[in-house]
Amino acid sequence: MNIAVVGTGYVGLVSGTCFAEMGVCVTCVDIDKSKIETLRQGRIPIYEPGLEDMVKRNVAEGRLRFTTELESCIDDVDIVFSAVGTPPDEDGSADLRYVLDVARAFGRSINKYTLLVTKSTVPVGTAAKVKAAIAGEIAARGADIPFDVASNPEFLKEGAAIADFMRPDRVVVGVDSERARELMARLYRPVLLNNFRVIFTDIPSAEMIKYAANSMLATRISFMNDIANLCELVGADVNMVRKGLGSDTRIGSKFLYPGCGYGGSCFPKDVKALIKTAEKAGYDMRVLRAVEDVNERQKHIVAEKLKKIYGSDLRNKRIALWGLAFKPETDDMREATSLVVIRLLTEAGATVRVFDPVAMDECRRRVGDKVEYAADPYDALVDADAMLLLTEWKQFRMPSWDVMRRIMRRPLIIDGRNIYDPAELEAAGFEYYCIGR
Repeated sequence: MNIAVVGTGYVGLVSGTCFAEMGVCVTCVDIDKSKIETLRQGRIPIYEPGLEDMVKRNVAEGRLRFTTELESCIDDVDIVFSAVGTPPDEDGSADLRYVLDVARAFGRSINKYTLLVTKSTVPVGTAAKVKAAIAGEIAARGADIPFDVASNPEFLKEGAAIADFMRPDRVVVGVDSERARELMARLYRPVLLNNFRVIFTDIPSAEMIKYAANSMLATRISFMNDIANLCELVGADVNMVRKGLGSDTRIGSKFLYPGCGYGGSCFPKDVKALIKTAEKAGYDMRVLRAVEDVNERQKHIVAEKLKKIYGSDLRNKRIALWGLAFKPETDDMREATSLVVIRLLTEAGATVRVFDPVAMDECRRRVGDKVEYAADPYDALVDADAMLLLTEWKQFRMPSWDVMRRIMRRPLIIDGRNIYDPAELEAAGFEYYCIGR
């Protein structure tokens, strides 16, 4: 089967490359000429473990190619995936301009029956707008060409995207014709052979599933952060509470880890978009408003703990930050807690020195010279009055406490992800603060 994927951002590049890995012939399309040229050379514009090698292999074997023009491949493909960005608009709703641009380009280009599948995260009702845009372009050509639209939302976790695509919990496909269903079933046959679930739904339900899933996960995180903050006040240990909750089979243990707030490209954007979708439908998503409010407040908690120790004036204080990306195994800093903490600390007069295994360049791009950049984790700690851990990278889990205690001005750690053992830190001579204990 031949397919095209429009958009070579995170979702488009991972999806296109993984389809190629399964034997599909894939053409990835992007209007950014420099990005396409970089990809043709086997270099990728994002950090995702294992992806660059997979791109190089499939390009070399002829299953994956890149172009700037959908028209150049449209006659040879059965399915076109739309995987362009849907950034939040000023009011929090999803900006659909790029999605509709793809729909119009599709309508201008097709000459035979072709299926357009939206992989981007879009509000309920987007498929109708996409279909109207395509039909308008075909009519403007004076043509009568059959087509279908479908919804196939992605559920990829940054840092584990390849495994998520190749061994998914489920594949959700929204269709409104038997022809589209058969085509998508054929494409996902390798997944079906491994007994993974492909769930066919109507298109509005597929569009809603993506938002509902991310909003549920965000709700669990904010709920646990609220519980953790209360645990501190009443003397309970949130880790014990989490284990008690997670052992209940009705609840389960995933996404019950408290911390200093969620970020990234999905949860913040999708929660906002679902709230806005509800508003337009005349409904108030009160639970999600609270989820959003708790999360924004939680991003301040590490800086607030530091200010309780040193006061609100942090001039003459050197603060080390370990971790800048919103989660491990990515360089993505969109909506990252580190951005909030850097702003709060620098506004209070602190000198901030940062280290992250892969997000240093991204931090330079976003923050510039507002912070100092360390060569390694220990370099960040030299003469530091405190270390704040914001991202739970594996290489931060077992540092040398002896080295840290010698080079820090004050052996003070505020752990925003609860990765350390309080008893071990205290025995090593550290003042240790975390979340909910």
